[in-house]
Amino acid sequence: QVQLVESGGGLAQTGGSLRLSCVASGRAFRYYTVAWFRQVPGKEREIVASINWGGGINYRGAFQDRFTISRDIAKNEVSLQMNSLKPEDTAVYYCAGDPVYVGGTWYSDYWGQGTEVTVSS
Repeated sequence: QVQLVESGGGLAQTGGSLRLSCVASGRAFRYYTVAWFRQVPGKEREIVASINWGGGINYRGAFQDRFTISRDIAKNEVSLQMNSLKPEDTAVYYCAGDPVYVGGTWYSDYWGQGTEVTVSS
């Protein structure tokens, strides 16, 4: 059983940076695709970026301009470095293992509890 724990959220100013961490228990984690999502109350959860077991990376839209996803296999950790933060980045950020997109919704058997990011203007 894989459990994911996010950390690193908090309050940042516009233009600032935060680094989110997703640490997993379970050795099988290293073979999972891991994705970062974010959700604003009242809105759909949206994917930000993903990284597969081989290090292949995908970003949704323009996130790659400011965010960087990376993976440390030895630490069982996937990080999301967020730079040039904007107030619209305010959300709860989640990591998920092996998410799948079905019928307009993301599903995963492995979600973290989320870490809150607030960007002040």
